[in-house]
Amino acid sequence: MPDHVHLLVECDPQFGISKQIRYIKGRSSRYLRQEFPWLKSRLPTLWTNSYFISTVGGAPISVVKQYIENHKNV
Repeated sequence: MPDHVHLLVECDPQFGISKQIRYIKGRSSRYLRQEFPWLKSRLPTLWTNSYFISTVGGAPISVVKQYIENHKNV
């Protein structure tokens, strides 16, 4: 799907993944709207409220990074 983003993020459990996602979406939306002002008038929001989270447990980071790289062109 060309309309989604894969991120590999380490998050402190005390901070919370939902708070981390809100922070990432909020900050990126603000930066994108500053750089591309036309987005303000064309899109009411840049991100939906939904997201998918998957933990990687003990998987080596290199394997996870490769998985993400393999999905760039899918």
